[in-house]
Amino acid sequence: MVLLEFAMAPGGKGESVSPYVARILDVIDRSGVPYQLTPMGTILEGDWDGVFGVVKACFEELERDCPRISMNLKMDYRQGEQSRMASKIDAVERKLGRSLSTG
Repeated sequence: MVLLEFAMAPGGKGESVSPYVARILDVIDRSGVPYQLTPMGTILEGDWDGVFGVVKACFEELERDCPRISMNLKMDYRQGEQSRMASKIDAVERKLGRSLSTG
């Protein structure tokens, strides 16, 4: 199971890139891959081919009209685990004995 967090944006498109981010989020949402949107990026969860397929599709969406694209990506792989997006947060909250702001 892969947890992958990434942020992708075009270069040279001005100060606000939200129209481009919206296009990327449309690709992600339609993919069926579980995800969590954050203010600084998006977290995907699934198998290797699934999550990297979504990243590739997002790149291809921007590539149509963006001659420069930047991306930050980090990934964590753990064999055999499911629903790690929620379970990692739950584990920390159990240790603290309280809920944290996660959304």
